[in-house]
Formats: sequence, C-alpha cells, structure tokens
Amino acid sequence: MALQVVNPYNQEIIREIPLDDARTLAAKVAAARRAFETWSRRPLEERIRRVRAGLDRFREMGDAVARDVTLQMGKPIQQSRREVQTFFDRAEHMLAIAPRTLAPEVLPETDGLHRRIEHAPLGVVLDIAAWNYPLLIPVNVVVPALVAGNTVLLKHSARTPLCGEHFERAFADPELPGMVVNLDLDHDQTAALVADPQAVDYVAFTGSVAGGLAVYRQAARRVLDVGLELGGKDPAYVAADADLAYTVENVVDGACYNAGQSCCAVERVYVHREVYDEFVDRAQAALQDYRLGDPLDERTTMGPLASRSALDTLEAQVQDAVRRGGKLRLGGRRLADTRGNFFPPTLLVDVPNEA
Repeated sequence: MALQVVNPYNQEIIREIPLDDARTLAAKVAAARRAFETWSRRPLEERIRRVRAGLDRFREMGDAVARDVTLQMGKPIQQSRREVQTFFDRAEHMLAIAPRTLAPEVLPETDGLHRRIEHAPLGVVLDIAAWNYPLLIPVNVVVPALVAGNTVLLKHSARTPLCGEHFERAFADPELPGMVVNLDLDHDQTAALVADPQAVDYVAFTGSVAGGLAVYRQAARRVLDVGLELGGKDPAYVAADADLAYTVENVVDGACYNAGQSCCAVERVYVHREVYDEFVDRAQAALQDYRLGDPLDERTTMGPLASRSALDTLEAQVQDAVRRGGKLRLGGRRLADTRGNFFPPTLLVDVPNEA
C-alpha cells in the first residue's frame, strides 16, 4: 500500500509514499532500540551538542521545509516560514532549560539517608504528530526526548509525511543511526505499535479527542504512559472597556490564522452589549480583508483547508447555526469554481449558545 500526499490547493498528488510493512517497521524499531543503548549513556552536554547540530542541519533546509509545509497542508508560505522560525525558538528554549530540568532533585535528608530523584531516559518514544502545525508539534517532543537520552520514532500525519522525513534527515547521525526514525503507517499499524511491549516505552500524541481515545485504549493494555494534547473549545470575551481596534485585530487573527485550523483557535466570541454592534462591524471589515489564493503566493493571507471533507463539515455547521436562529453576515459556503479546498472567512452573529 502507498500513501498519497495531495496538494489541497489544486488536488495534485505531490508524492506517493509506500507504507512500512512488517519487515521495514521491525527494522526501524530495532534501529531506534540499538541507538538508545548508546545514546542514553552519553553525557548531557554531548546530547545537547549533537541535538544542536541537528537543528543546524534543519536550518539549512529551512526554505525547502517551509515550502513542503505549504504544499502539503495549504498554510500560506509566510506563515510556514514563521512556523520554521518558531520551531527554532522552541528548540533553543528547551535546550537552554535542559540542564536545570534534568538535574537530580535532591530531597531533604532524613534518618541518615541521602535522597534524590534522578531523571532517567525511558527508552524509545513514539511521537504521533498532527498536520496543522507539522513542525511545532513534533519539535515539542523530539528535542526534549532526545536531550533526555531517548530515541524517537516519529509517525507524522498522513497529510504531512514529508515533514517526518525532514526530521529524520536533520537528526541523522552517522555514528548513531536510529536516533530519530520516520515511520509511514496506517491507523491499524500505529495501534499495533502502541500495544507492542517490545516496541515503544512512551507515546506522545497530538490530535483529535477520538484519536487520543484510540491511542489510550491500546496503551491501557500495557499500562503505558501516554501524553495527549487533544482538541479544545476556545471562546474569547470582549469587555465593555476593550480597545476595539486591538481586540478585533487579534480576535479575528486568532480565529482565522492557519485557516482556523488551530487547536487553540478562537471559535466563539462573547461581546459586551455596549460594544457589540461596533465589534461586529469591525470584525466583518477585518474578515473581508483576507486574500484567498495560491498559498505559495506571498500575497495570500488565507490558504485552502487541509482536508476536502472539512468543507462539508463547515457548511453543515453554518446551516445548523442559521436553523437555530443565527444570522449569516459573511461567507458561509465553499468557494465555487476552484479546485482548492477554500472556505472563505465567515461571520455568524446572534448564534444561540447550544449551536
């Protein structure tokens, strides 16, 4: 079987990537396990130095990485470049706090006993990463896992598998092959990997609540520790004394950045009645300023949605809100006459709370 990577702007197939079969998956897991036996014994200073060398290699690929992010999931190229920069900001912060964070915690002596808590590496970490921020989400796991002495199996989203390849390439170390290993798996293979007691020692998952439950069900069979970052619902509140120019700019950006495909996106706004009408008028004007188009075009400020099926979901949500009494002020349905997964900025007002 093969994974098709589809450009959401024009539906062209970017790449076809064979899924790992049982033999290749076993070899990759074994490589990560072998690397762990050596890597975990290296002093912290060396681990930090080698991870920083991997970041330097990633930096050399920065332009290509940003372009691949845009091609795979539709993020405007300017936002992809910002994600690359934020990737390095986060990585450098984690490297800076590593010596303090990983240092033994010395507890008060009692009854002649010296007590301390050591932070020991776990082994092989499986990172199941999401597509909406395909660099920021995995870097939150890959860098601290490596610095702590673990090795990483990176199973990226089926929409953004090229980013997994970039991680593997950047952190490849000829002396220690297998420090970061990219996996191309379907859901059933991933579930089996989580449940395999010989494969992984920790799982980090970022994605939907349904996906998190699926991971947890498999991990529970082993009583395996799992870290989950799942979807949320995030309202904004606009008070009567708010600076509306500043507030509208940031609330609208919080809702529409990355075409709204953010786990912390503003999904509903509660506005004090004294400033309600002005806020709505200003928000509508701000939404009308978005420029939809080719995400590789520097002038584009909103790209296509990563998934074509999301268009049906959004139209159904708008229709539901209107049926419940909400009023549609702007947008509300997919763009016609385009191959891209475009849904324009949409403004609904007076939407009941149960919608």
